[in-house]
Amino acid sequence: MAISDWPRAERPREKLLERGADALSDAELLAIFLRTGVAGKSAVDLARELLVSFGGLRPLLESNQTEFCAAHGLGVAKYVQLQAVMEMARRHLAATLQRGAALESPLAVQRYLTAQLRHEAREVFACLLLDNKHRVIHYQALFFGTINAASVYPREVVRLALQHQAAALILAHNHPSGVAEPSVADRQITERLVQALALVDVRVLDHIVIGDGESVSFMERGWL
Repeated sequence: MAISDWPRAERPREKLLERGADALSDAELLAIFLRTGVAGKSAVDLARELLVSFGGLRPLLESNQTEFCAAHGLGVAKYVQLQAVMEMARRHLAATLQRGAALESPLAVQRYLTAQLRHEAREVFACLLLDNKHRVIHYQALFFGTINAASVYPREVVRLALQHQAAALILAHNHPSGVAEPSVADRQITERLVQALALVDVRVLDHIVIGDGESVSFMERGWL
């Protein structure tokens, strides 16, 4: 049976318009993105099949072009469309954050940093640079690989802060393992960066560690 033959309250698009996007299942949201199914399958049936094949919505969204396009019912056009949608979402988060002071929107900061870092397969160390009113100036990923005292260079963080005339910054990095709990090395490098940046009057307001569906704030732990 085609989706157009379903009761109105069960059709994904009508359901979204009447009840909001958060009322839809992963399969229903994906079906709206797909728009059409394939021979013998509605868009919802195809969406359910894809979610099972990829192991869930997140693996599907984070799959590379080869993996994505190899799936039945997908292709290059859908891959391009998906990347555009995801980039618009990231830019929306960035714009929301830039409208106000970062410390007045801790949840927005964590959402933005999670969107930037959670999908990375390796550790990425980044800085969110702020002005003297704690508004966002610039975001930049600086170091890649295993984050420890040997791979994060305070002078590069200081140089970046001076380049953008930042008054403060928020440090962030991800844990690809999915466990956000900071390590001893995380705390050590944070202390080194706080000391180095203090010499040029730049404050470290927080260090946020991004895991899989969770994050840990040094500020909230009382470590800064």
